[in-house]
Amino acid sequence: MKTKGNKHKNYEILNLIGYGLSKFNEDFIIQFDFKTKSSFYNFFVEKGLVDSGSVIKNRMDLFDPFFDNGRKGWWQKGDTYIHRKHLIDSLFGDENVASYSNIVKLFLKNKYNLDDFETKAKPIATSKFKKLQETGLEAELYFLNNYNSIDIFKNGKIEDARLYGDGYDFQVDVNDSIFLAEVKGIRANSGKFRLTENEYSKAIEYQKDYIITVVLNLDDSPKFLTIDNPIKNLKFKEMIIPFYLR
Repeated sequence: MKTKGNKHKNYEILNLIGYGLSKFNEDFIIQFDFKTKSSFYNFFVEKGLVDSGSVIKNRMDLFDPFFDNGRKGWWQKGDTYIHRKHLIDSLFGDENVASYSNIVKLFLKNKYNLDDFETKAKPIATSKFKKLQETGLEAELYFLNNYNSIDIFKNGKIEDARLYGDGYDFQVDVNDSIFLAEVKGIRANSGKFRLTENEYSKAIEYQKDYIITVVLNLDDSPKFLTIDNPIKNLKFKEMIIPFYLR
């Protein structure tokens, strides 16, 4: 099975399956009418989603340290991959085993044309899964859980401003300083990001107090890159995207 860098071709569904196995154990595979984990693993091998059952087991091992299920999994990795759990928790953490399994079944049907399972997922599940695939949400959640590890934000008080759509994602108060943090996510160790007109205007207005925080390497082990006063320290190319009303 081809991978792109450290990212498996079927990264998203493998994370959903691994999360389900770790959180719900045997109850999860029962929802798919399997009696053993090995037969569950082999199903995905037969369908061509993975090369071997160990790929599925490894994804379960990745999530095991974050659940009280009696297994240690990849405990030696510490919290390296906990951002993946935080992302799924944010969208599906309140689902029980039946409803969560239906979400996985819906994705298998829609993306891989696998009609092997009856699906009863609610319409909102489709919208949530689209959100799951966006780098923006994943990067923002990583920032929320780890912003204190960034020197300029250390010991700061954070306020979520995403709903306001005012050109920044978070306000971080550190002592007598107020910073506006705009978070961007890149799945690899390098890449491009863009600023909206609103974000660009805020960067001009707040200058050194406007901090672009890029979360790099989201697909594996994320890390931060901060850019203060981006108007001064970055080169921008204007792009006009036409919008048509129908």
